[in-house]
Amino acid sequence: MPRIVTMFEPAGRFMSDETGQDLVEYSLLLAFIALAGAAAFIGMSSNVNSIWSAANNRLAAANGS
Repeated sequence: MPRIVTMFEPAGRFMSDETGQDLVEYSLLLAFIALAGAAAFIGMSSNVNSIWSAANNRLAAANGS
C-alpha cells in the first residue's frame, strides 16, 4: 500500500533540517567582523590624519633647516 504524504511533512522536515546552520552562523559572524572593522577604520580616520599631518610638519621643518 503506498504511503500518503501530507502537506505538512515536507515543511516539518525542512524546519528540523540543520545542515546549513553552520554556514549561516559563520556568514553572520563574518558580516559582524567586517562591519566592526569598517566602523573602527572610520573612527580612527581623524587620528591617523593628525599623525600624518604631524609627521609631514616635522619632515618639512627638518628639510628647511
